[in-house]
Amino acid sequence: MLDPGLGNVLFDTWLVSRAVRSLIDDVIKPTGLDADEFAIYSVLSRGEGMTPSELSGWMSAPATTVSSYVKRFEKRGHVDRVPSVDDRRSYRLILTTEGRAAHRRAGELFQPTLAEVDEALGKQAPKVHLQLRELRRIVDTIAAQ
Repeated sequence: MLDPGLGNVLFDTWLVSRAVRSLIDDVIKPTGLDADEFAIYSVLSRGEGMTPSELSGWMSAPATTVSSYVKRFEKRGHVDRVPSVDDRRSYRLILTTEGRAAHRRAGELFQPTLAEVDEALGKQAPKVHLQLRELRRIVDTIAAQ
């Protein structure tokens, strides 16, 4: 439970983040992915993939963390590096067919839990989502100073 004695949005967000990660880990465990990996696969499954730098910014993670994820995903055969046509030193990370299948399996397990959370939030769900996005924008702005 959140402790009103701590009384600040950053600690409460941290506690919620840990609880959400644990919930997602438990739900998708049969797939071999964890919550962080599922989130990364989810963003990579859209559009034309991402560069490691873009992924680092999206995750708010250092390049070394992204690099370790990329190596793990490549070892599984779940991601390919596609050279950039604009910058030969750069590349985009694209999910392979196997990576998309793993993401799809995790998504099938994740959807009922997401639906349950959305149902519990009811009409507040869109507002909560917007508030979380705004909090992320504020945190990013402060971190960039």
